[in-house]
Amino acid sequence: MNLLKALGTVSGFTLLSRVTGLLREIIMAAMLGASAYSDAFFVAFRLPNLLRRIFAEGAFSQAFVPTLARHKAAGTQESTKSLIDSIASALFWSLLLVTILGIVAAPILVYTMATGLAKNPEAFSVAVIMTRWMFPYILMISLVALSAGILNTYRKFALPAFTPVLLNLSFIVCSLALSKQFAQPVYALVVGVVLGGIVQLAIQIPALHKLGLLPKINANPFAAFKDPEVRQVMKLMAPILLSVSVAQISLIINTNIASHVAVGAVSWITYADRLMEFPTAMLGVALGVVLTPSLTAAHQRKDAEQYSALLDWGLRLCVLLAIPAMVGLALLSQPLTALLFHRGQFSALDVQNTAAAVAAYGFGIIGLVAIKILAPGFFARQDTRTPVMIAIAVLIITQILNWILIPHLGHVALALSISIGALINAAWMLIALIRKGAYKPERGWLAFILVIIAASASMAFALAMIDQRIDWIALQASELKRAFYAFTIIIAAAAIYFGLLMVLGLDMMQLIKKRAK
Repeated sequence: MNLLKALGTVSGFTLLSRVTGLLREIIMAAMLGASAYSDAFFVAFRLPNLLRRIFAEGAFSQAFVPTLARHKAAGTQESTKSLIDSIASALFWSLLLVTILGIVAAPILVYTMATGLAKNPEAFSVAVIMTRWMFPYILMISLVALSAGILNTYRKFALPAFTPVLLNLSFIVCSLALSKQFAQPVYALVVGVVLGGIVQLAIQIPALHKLGLLPKINANPFAAFKDPEVRQVMKLMAPILLSVSVAQISLIINTNIASHVAVGAVSWITYADRLMEFPTAMLGVALGVVLTPSLTAAHQRKDAEQYSALLDWGLRLCVLLAIPAMVGLALLSQPLTALLFHRGQFSALDVQNTAAAVAAYGFGIIGLVAIKILAPGFFARQDTRTPVMIAIAVLIITQILNWILIPHLGHVALALSISIGALINAAWMLIALIRKGAYKPERGWLAFILVIIAASASMAFALAMIDQRIDWIALQASELKRAFYAFTIIIAAAAIYFGLLMVLGLDMMQLIKKRAK
């Protein structure tokens, strides 16, 4: 398989997803600003989204994909289809139960997620209503994750990478078309979530049918759990579930803390998180999706050299692109925030508070991206204990940092603690893989890092000199001029960075193609 082509496909559709996602956030920010109602929506949507990350894209996918890959290599089409049917049935009935419980327990869940929201009874009530309507999304999107695992295993990367775009488009259409139809415009976003989940699930059916792998749900809820393969996946899921849950527990704690910091704080860190997700998804998620099947296959062949080389390739791409992204987000946090969100109900104060969180998130980008590359290195080896223990330790460290920093930095501390935790997590996993002998860094790392640092430092100096001469808040009166300045600076920064890499002798195409095959 050509990894470069696969990475390009996934990255391209991920870019489209993030662009439409930013457009979604722009419309939401203009419509709601950073208010009690935007906080209510983000809390309500975070609950099913959190469970999606835990059950579907998190523990389930990381246990299911390696199992399916091994089964595909050793079994027949019929046995593989039987495995998929059993897994799909177990997933469907489990999450149907979770959905029903979530709808019933919505007030408790909202209060647990954001106790500060209870100070505003109306906003709390709106959050509960939205949670109940959006909870079925977890069932639909989990089946989408199942489909993505199947298609990625069969090297069909395009559709899974494109699917998130449909949710964003649903958000955008419903926001523009339905916001005036409700007494509270925020309810239009709820319709967008539900409709988006339906469309995302529906588009999977033709692709799975073409492969002859469209799952059949067993009407008996208990039959699937008797399958040994399902039990094996559940056994693999248990420690991964703990690992993924640790990160999501941290998110719940941070959301709860933010709900007490100030009205709008949940929204500030959420909008900042959206900006931060742009580079992490473009590189980290894309590389993780592409590398997982290849790492699993290399481990199955006992090809330790190829396994290590794949990790080395992913980490070099991480350093090449994540360090300048970190510098860019830190120094361009205000222009980017102003350009994207400063209109409608989104005030100058919201820009300042969101930009501060963006800069804090930017500090940890290289860690967040590296985790997406290193974690599959453990899961491909069926080593779930190590990342779990690391994740638990990092959760404790993150919350200690929150306790120390929040009195001084407010909501910014929440983003900064996550960044520091991500850096510690990535470094810890890297050291663990090296000590286990799974990863042996190839030659040339020191010279490579020094070149990246030199180019990034030069770019940072240029950005700092230019940015301080422009009043990005005042440019709200001239959207086109603000956009022109921002894009010109971004293009110039990229030209400086990549130009200096070439001058310093780094052959980027050779690096990219080295293991992309």
